[in-house]
Amino acid sequence: MAQKIDIKTVDEVAHLARLEFNDESKAEILNDMNRMLQFVDKLNELNTDGVEPLIYMTDEKNVLREDNPAHTISQKEALKNAPKKDSDYFKVPKVISNK
Repeated sequence: MAQKIDIKTVDEVAHLARLEFNDESKAEILNDMNRMLQFVDKLNELNTDGVEPLIYMTDEKNVLREDNPAHTISQKEALKNAPKKDSDYFKVPKVISNK
């Protein structure tokens, strides 16, 4: 059976997480944390002999394409359908103000 968590441990965890709880909340958290430990302890009942540790969720290798630079569109083509532009750039509304 796993160790039980006490109020002192809840206070220490709350301090480390920079959280504050009233007494009612502490009691609820204490109960929840002990239930989590009971669940994890229940997992110890499983026979894991011969089970390989899971390091990755899949055996797939990197399926991304190689990153080869290529010129796929010209500046003129990119600007062709822009709603606002000048000779070289897209024009967009100002989003940063000096306040």
